[in-house]
Amino acid sequence: MQLLKLDLQFFAGEKTEKATPKKREDERKKGKVAKSQDINTAVLLLFCFIILIVFGSFMKNGMLTMFHHTFTEYIYWDVTFETVQQVLVEALIQMGQILAPIMTIAIIAGAAANLAQFGFLFTAEPLKFDLKKIDPIQGAKRIFSIRALVELLKSFFKIVFIGTITFFIIWLYKDDMMMLALKNAEDALAFFGRTTVMMGIASTLALLFLSVFDYAYQRYDFEKNMKMSKQDVKDEHKNIEGDPLIKSRIKEKQRQMATRRMMSEVPQADVVITNPTHYAIAIKYDEEKADAPYVIAKGTDQLALKIREVAKAHDVITVENKPLARSLYDVIEIGDVIPEQFYQAVAEILAYVYRLDKQL
Repeated sequence: MQLLKLDLQFFAGEKTEKATPKKREDERKKGKVAKSQDINTAVLLLFCFIILIVFGSFMKNGMLTMFHHTFTEYIYWDVTFETVQQVLVEALIQMGQILAPIMTIAIIAGAAANLAQFGFLFTAEPLKFDLKKIDPIQGAKRIFSIRALVELLKSFFKIVFIGTITFFIIWLYKDDMMMLALKNAEDALAFFGRTTVMMGIASTLALLFLSVFDYAYQRYDFEKNMKMSKQDVKDEHKNIEGDPLIKSRIKEKQRQMATRRMMSEVPQADVVITNPTHYAIAIKYDEEKADAPYVIAKGTDQLALKIREVAKAHDVITVENKPLARSLYDVIEIGDVIPEQFYQAVAEILAYVYRLDKQL
């Protein structure tokens, strides 16, 4: 029996359930989402190489202009604090203009890659100081974990795969590379620039292809780590719904408040129809509020007794009508007008009450 109990506890703690929406939202607020860094890197590199192709001439001309200005004008300036400051400011402005296209596209590409994977997310939670992050024991566990081994194998495979592609491109252009000794510096630089961009784009496309599988793995690993045990799901549901004891107390308090409000309306009733002891229905007729009489209080047993006591204390007439009291209690709620099928019976009672009032 004890062994069976232990087995049940073990299975209750085993993480076999998918993460609930609440847990996903809580983890997302902490910055924990499924993403592949390889996708970010591949998209960033791809757009950067495209920008190099499109704006390469602009960047080259900017660099040549800066070097020409340096060796034809700056070189003759006296070295003073003002001249050094001016050279640095102008150089920074020129470098900023040259690098502005590639930096702008890099920022946009990085943001787009993240948005494509997990949408917009801003949180400072990962930046908070946490002693667990510098715990050497936890660090050692991460280093020698299965995940670390998988990351090592992934990195090795990427190096081999991308290295093979770049070597293949160099091998294709080996003859042109050997003939560079017969060309001028500008042609040689142009050749190396074209070859470098070609290798970069080919490697980036290969990395983008591999990143699809990496994202699938990251997604699988994320879902695996997000799994919950049956007990976790129950605890979360309990936290969302609230403690049953507290909920029952709240409901009891609400019921008491509703009863007090209902009892405060009883003195305004025209008549209280009783069973005589088990049911009590307080009815009022006000032409300005409703076209027919309506119920302002009802109850059974102890509540019915309180209604009768309040009615007696405020000289509200009580009329015994067992079938009518029972029928009204079953089909009508507080604030509702009397159904049409009870018009005749209620009208007779109200007429009787009004006659008694006139006699009194």
